[in-house]
Amino acid sequence: MALLLTFMNRGFSAEKYDTAVKKLEEAGAGAPKGRLYHVCYGDTDNVLVTDVWDNMENFNEFGKTLVPILKELGVELVEPNVQPVHNIKEAMADTFA
Repeated sequence: MALLLTFMNRGFSAEKYDTAVKKLEEAGAGAPKGRLYHVCYGDTDNVLVTDVWDNMENFNEFGKTLVPILKELGVELVEPNVQPVHNIKEAMADTFA
């Protein structure tokens, strides 16, 4: 069952997000197994992230790389809100271009 995870970590600026993405790519985890969708949004001083994962096991495996990076950047980690996904409808690719 797919899961929606919403992260509301404290002190996670857009600049720290961009650095984390770069470090994940350098670690070979830029496109982790099982992550179906990823969205970063909100105030540039404290961004939020919502992901859809195929299962919790793949997310937990990714977390082994992600968590140390976020801690290194000084992000205050908060337990994500996890909800089961009932349905996904995909929009046309050019909708958000």
